[in-house]
Amino acid sequence: MTEIKATNITWHEGHVGREDRHKLLGQKGATIWFTGLSGCGKSTIAFTVEHALIASGRLAYVLDGDNIRHGLNKNLGFSASDREENIRRIGEVTKLFADAGLFSLTSFISPYRKDRDLARKIHEEAGLPFIEVFVDVPIEICEQRDPKGLYKKARAALAAGKGMGFTGVDDPYEAPLKPELVLANDRVTPQEAAATVLAHLQDRGLLPR
Repeated sequence: MTEIKATNITWHEGHVGREDRHKLLGQKGATIWFTGLSGCGKSTIAFTVEHALIASGRLAYVLDGDNIRHGLNKNLGFSASDREENIRRIGEVTKLFADAGLFSLTSFISPYRKDRDLARKIHEEAGLPFIEVFVDVPIEICEQRDPKGLYKKARAALAAGKGMGFTGVDDPYEAPLKPELVLANDRVTPQEAAATVLAHLQDRGLLPR
């Protein structure tokens, strides 16, 4: 885990506790971490779940990989070290959101298992639910979809002997070993996938039935 470099700092406890915030919102916070290859449909499912939660009166927020790189993580690229820092920051942000009582939904390729495990550890040490959702779609189908044209660029770069460190083409994706949920998003609709996530939240006691 990243060491604290700052000196002469002290943790300050506020006058409002987690239970106070949860009571105010009428819900307990949790992080739902969507991971999978580019084009697997992570963001579509995450935003569908967010819409359903908001419609039912629950506070939720999606942190999307591309969107985050326009602000919080705009100084990071796609090297292994930058990817690690990208996910570490998101792990810390989602922990804060969950502590505040929100359903925090992330949509990040997050290709490396150790980085996702760190995000989980950050939550577990804080006593907050962390739900890893593997959006499992074969790379062949992701390439057929290729909504951003990234696979085409990556294949062209690889053919030219340059490479671009693109997950699934010339950079690895390490699938989760024990995710809470696996969504075969090439065989279900986004609405069906979202319903599976919501049912899991109900099973965990995070949503009423």
